[in-house]
Amino acid sequence: MENCLFCKIASGEIQTKKEYESENILVFHDITPQAPFHVLFIPKVHISSMNQIGELDPKILSEIFQTIPKIAEQNGILEKGYRLVNNCGNFGGQTVNHIHFHLLGGRHLKWPPG
Repeated sequence: MENCLFCKIASGEIQTKKEYESENILVFHDITPQAPFHVLFIPKVHISSMNQIGELDPKILSEIFQTIPKIAEQNGILEKGYRLVNNCGNFGGQTVNHIHFHLLGGRHLKWPPG
């Protein structure tokens, strides 16, 4: 999608601090981190939100969820715990219309989130 921020990041048009990359997914550091460790997981193909998840290849979604604990372990947050967040729609707090998952850790995270 030509005006999608995350599509531009996935294509390399916009530079970011990458944590991990494969053929299908990209993991990069959030520019406004809400925890000592805060990265975003995105598919490289454009899917607007969780509401369109059926359009996402199940292999890509599986790869995202298999990669999450690996990234958590590499960054020392696996054992103490972390939070995985997906915002969907305006009331859900979604600000970029490209499905993404926030992985946050490195501090005690309170509930409710906000």
